[in-house]
Amino acid sequence: MFKVNENFAKLPGSYLFANIAKRVSAFQAEHPEKEIIRLGIGDVTQPIAPAIIEAMHKAVDEMGHAETFHGYAPEQGYDFLRNIIAKEDFQEKGCDISADEIFISDGAKCDCGNIQELFSLDSVIAVCDPVYPVYVDSNVMAGRSGLYNGETGRFDKIVYMPCTADNGFLPEFPKEHVDLIYLCFPNNPTGEAIKKADLQAWVDYANKNGAVIIFDAAYEAYITEEGIPHSIYECEGAKTCAIELRSFSKKAGFTGMRLGFAVIPKDLKCGDVSLNAMWMRRQGSKYNGTPYIIQRAGEAVYSPEGKVQVAEQIARYMKNAKTIYTGLKDTGFTVYGGVNSPYIWLKTPNDMKSWDFFDYLLNNAGIVGTPGAGFGPSGEGYFRITAFGTYENSLKALDRIKNL
Repeated sequence: MFKVNENFAKLPGSYLFANIAKRVSAFQAEHPEKEIIRLGIGDVTQPIAPAIIEAMHKAVDEMGHAETFHGYAPEQGYDFLRNIIAKEDFQEKGCDISADEIFISDGAKCDCGNIQELFSLDSVIAVCDPVYPVYVDSNVMAGRSGLYNGETGRFDKIVYMPCTADNGFLPEFPKEHVDLIYLCFPNNPTGEAIKKADLQAWVDYANKNGAVIIFDAAYEAYITEEGIPHSIYECEGAKTCAIELRSFSKKAGFTGMRLGFAVIPKDLKCGDVSLNAMWMRRQGSKYNGTPYIIQRAGEAVYSPEGKVQVAEQIARYMKNAKTIYTGLKDTGFTVYGGVNSPYIWLKTPNDMKSWDFFDYLLNNAGIVGTPGAGFGPSGEGYFRITAFGTYENSLKALDRIKNL
């Protein structure tokens, strides 16, 4: 008989959002007359901006003519997109990142799951707790996790860094040696951001201890406060210890189009081995490139019209965030986030368990959120609500919660 990857069997239950979808479907089947407001999964609701649609139409027309047709895309991405990303997202903001350090992909989630392939199976990983599930799940599948402890909700070979109200939702340096450190700021799920001085301390720690930081900056476009870094490369020394992942999904609404990129500096090496060259080789073997039409759409995000339209969409979502945050706080909830991110992280009332609160809101108010426990053991007793719905639904959800 053939053998399977036994590491998959170590994963507890199903993927968090698949579990939520299953519960919601069952509820909807039993109560087809009830309207459900979905503020759980972080999917956008506004349509793609007009400037981006126009660029896609033009690219589609190009594919219909032999002289402008495009086949396989370069594995690392077209120069027109890599160049404008390097210029506008990094160089104009004081970050020394060149186009050949940028790798276009079909989204940050895939890069989060795939980037671990560059590292030895003996590598010890550290994750914030609570955390975006893909960081943990992908390393479990690869065989780095050890066994799952149902009592603690943790894997015995993964180093968990609790992020709670007591420490301002900022992780503390691991006491043991680690090789890979996953950081996500602005954070999913807590919605909290990190100040530059605190991020600089992590860069210094990684360089001193020979670790690599995987920095997920998927929500950097939502930062509103001064002093909050948009990129880890704003920190001195980050090019020798950090990989940054970015996404067009939340910035420009590309959740259904799939576009993101990884930044791997040429200065990031293990001895004489370049991680930039390793990722280039990996992509050459496993990836046929992001479609030309989608990359032209990504380029349009940086056009003068695209910038204005995308900023307007982000402002609408952040209006939702402020409305939800203020409304919940006025109702008596303890709430976090919602200032530099589209996520509101609330303390469940009366010490209610996260999944119990999920069921309570679904059954009594027809509202879907995300249980904090689904992001890790330190998320127990918390609940995440997204601001990616419509403004009308955000107000409606608040009214339903107030009337409970």
